[in-house]
Formats: sequence, C-alpha cells, structure tokens
Amino acid sequence: MTGALALETFALTKRFGSFTALDGVTMKVARGSVHALLGENGAGKSTLVKCVAGSQRPDGGSIVIDDKERDIATPVIARALGIGMVYQHFTLAPNMSVAENLLLAGGRAPALIDWPKARAELRAFLATTPFSLALDATPASLSAGEKQKLELLKQLYLKPRLLILDEPTSVLTPGEADDPLGEDGHSVVPGLVHRYPDRVLFLTTGFCSTYCRYCTRSRMVGEPGGDYSFSRPQWEQALDYIAEHTEVRDVLLSGGDPLTLSDERLDYLLGRLRAIKHVEFVRLGTKVPVVLPMRITRSLIKVLKKHTPVWMSLHFTHPAELTPEVTEATTRLADAGIPLGSQTVLLKDINDSVETLKSLYHGLLMRRVRPYYLYQCDPITGSSHFRTSVDKGLEIMQGLRGHTTGYAVPTFVIDAPGGGGKIPLLPDYVVGREGDDLILRNFEGKTYRYTDPDGTVGADRALSAGAL
Repeated sequence: MTGALALETFALTKRFGSFTALDGVTMKVARGSVHALLGENGAGKSTLVKCVAGSQRPDGGSIVIDDKERDIATPVIARALGIGMVYQHFTLAPNMSVAENLLLAGGRAPALIDWPKARAELRAFLATTPFSLALDATPASLSAGEKQKLELLKQLYLKPRLLILDEPTSVLTPGEADDPLGEDGHSVVPGLVHRYPDRVLFLTTGFCSTYCRYCTRSRMVGEPGGDYSFSRPQWEQALDYIAEHTEVRDVLLSGGDPLTLSDERLDYLLGRLRAIKHVEFVRLGTKVPVVLPMRITRSLIKVLKKHTPVWMSLHFTHPAELTPEVTEATTRLADAGIPLGSQTVLLKDINDSVETLKSLYHGLLMRRVRPYYLYQCDPITGSSHFRTSVDKGLEIMQGLRGHTTGYAVPTFVIDAPGGGGKIPLLPDYVVGREGDDLILRNFEGKTYRYTDPDGTVGADRALSAGAL
C-alpha cells in the first residue's frame, strides 16, 4: 500500500493511576496534511501520539485509520499499518552500527545479510537525505544530535505513510551533548569525578526536588533504574577512593540534590567524610532551600551543625524566588553558621539583564548569601533556546562591576566542554601601555594611568589617539 494515511481519534482517554493524561481527545488529520500539536508541558501531546504509534494503550475512545477503526496495541501493529514515530527519547541499539540500526528498524531482517549489497543500498539511501552518518559508527560514539539524525533516518528508511515527530529537532543543535563537560570520562569510581587536583565531585543521588531542563546532569537525574545508579555500595567505593587519595582536601556533594537525602543518610555520609583527616572542606550543591524551603528543618540544621564546617552553594535563578519561605530557610542556615554562596545559570529571556541579576544579587546579600558564580549555560542536549551569547554575559558583568558593591558581583565562568574546567571571563579593562604606564579603563569608561615599569601587560595593544 502507498500514499498518505488519514487519521482520526474519537474521545481518546488515557489515565495513569488517578491522573488523567488524555480526556476525550477528538482529532482529525487529513491525508497529505501537516499538523502541529501545541500545548504546555504536561498537556498530553506525547501521550496522544504514543497511543497512535502503539507504545501506549488508550483506556477509552477509538483510533481510525483510513476510515477503519484499529486496535493499535503495539508499535509493530502501527508499523504494519504504515505509522512511524520519532520519539523524544532514543530507541537505538547503542553497540550496533548505524547500518545495523537502519536494517533492523523495520523489525525484520534476513538470517544472513548480504552486506556489500546492503551497504550499497544504504549509501544510495543516505545520498537522498539531508543527513550524513558513517555506516560503521555506533550510536555509543555519536553525539546527541547525530543520534537524533539516526532516529530520523530510521523512519525515512522505512517510508511510513504517517510520520509522527515528537520534538525531533530538540537535540540537533551543534555542540550539544548529554555530557558536555566530560564528567563520565573523569569518573574514577562510579559517581565520583576527580578533575581538579585537590577536589572531587561526589554524586550522591539521582533525585532532585525540581528538574531543570538546562541541568548539566540531566542525563542522569530523575531516572530510577536508568544508566546511572546511586546506592550505599557506590558511596563506599567513593569514600574508599577519597580516603586513599590524600591530595583530596575538598569534597563537593551534589547529584541530584544531596538535601533530598534523609537526615540519617546525610548524617552518615558527612560523618564518614569528616573522619577522613585530609578532607578539610565539604560543600553541598543544592536547590532545595529555593524550591523546597520547608526541607530546612531544625533536625536537618542539627545534622549540618554536627559536621561543621559545611559550606553550601545554593542554585538561584531569579529574584522571584526570594519568597518569605526561602528567606526563612536561608536565615536558619546562616544562623547555624553555614557559609552560603549562590550559583546562577544565565538563561535567555529569563534572567539575562543587568536589572534582573542586580535585583537577585542584592536580595541574596540581604539574606546572607554571597553571589559566587554566574554560569554561561552549558551545551546540554536540547538547551539551545536557553543559551545567550557569551557577549551578553560580559555585558552584564560590565553593568555590575563598579555599579554596585563587589559583594554582589559573581565570577562569570564557562565550564569548558570536554572537561576543561571553569574558565573565568571578565570585560576587558586594559586599554594599552605607554612607556612605563599601563592604561586602564574604569566602569565609567574613563581612562587612568598606573605606573608599572617592569610590566608587559598591554604592550601588544596599539593606542588610538582618542584612547588617552
């Protein structure tokens, strides 16, 4: 059979326990037409198309294909009807080649494959598409964008009569990756990253009190039973490594969010770390005081004070987060003698202005939280709509430095892709050099001389007539 399919749904309903994801959805898609489903997160768009593609079974209603009601119980049935779907998640065999993934996409393959013939056909197919992938590459070696291209190629290869795309371009941005900072490659034991000489990142849990789309570790959080596991045996491996490596003096507990652990588990972990004599500095990276301030209980404060000194990096994004409840949480922490710093990710159209961040940083100082880092948004898979240019970050730093107290000015950094670590960036205040004088520009744009007879900074810059 050839030609486009017509699709209709009538009163389609789908429930997950007491939650109703679809409530009587009726829709009609004419042959040869293109339809876009619009709706906020959680509106049920993915659930609807998964019911049509056979990966979810509706609890009520009907699906009609070419004027005939169909029971699409599995993706195999959907595929036999000519329905194909590109999902938000990857459905690739990670250790098989691109060629093998394409041939197996239809669910049927001969017992013996004539590989010279098959490869010739696949090369001819790829020549008709806008994508180019090496047939011998494995998905495990591909970037997130390349994996998504392979998902699209699988469906194009099958020539479906009705193609469903569930956010197919969300990970196609160049430079994005699931693990752009190369943390997995710097993991010395599961859940422990040792990148810098004297400090380690200890991933304690995959659970968070909120899940940020731009999170550096979105690949590993919120997926119980996924590729990353967090358990007591894993903790013990990490603790043994820290105990054996006397150069480690600083441990950052993160995850996931360590404050989602129970008081008892947190007490145990902090106690084990404090028993290691060369560990001088313990930090917790957390967003809990911002989004779940009621977690900052007196019993939790008691645990933290027991293992002092413990420092805390709080993840703030916007001044709207400075609620009375958050103020109470930070007050309890500060009153307990816990030094508080803030980390903020620069997000396009959310906090990318001097006015917004100045308001946030002033509010944090009033709550005894010192602005610490302003991060350029990491190139996490599917996060391009959040990222500003680096120029925007430098513009904001120039609008803060000198225009407000230095305590309200964080360090602007890029966490270098591939594991290069944090690289600080500053607006350029060096104008040049004239003789023994270094010529500098201040926050108002005025130039000043600093006598520096033995220096070379600025010597490579030609001074214009109007610079002095």
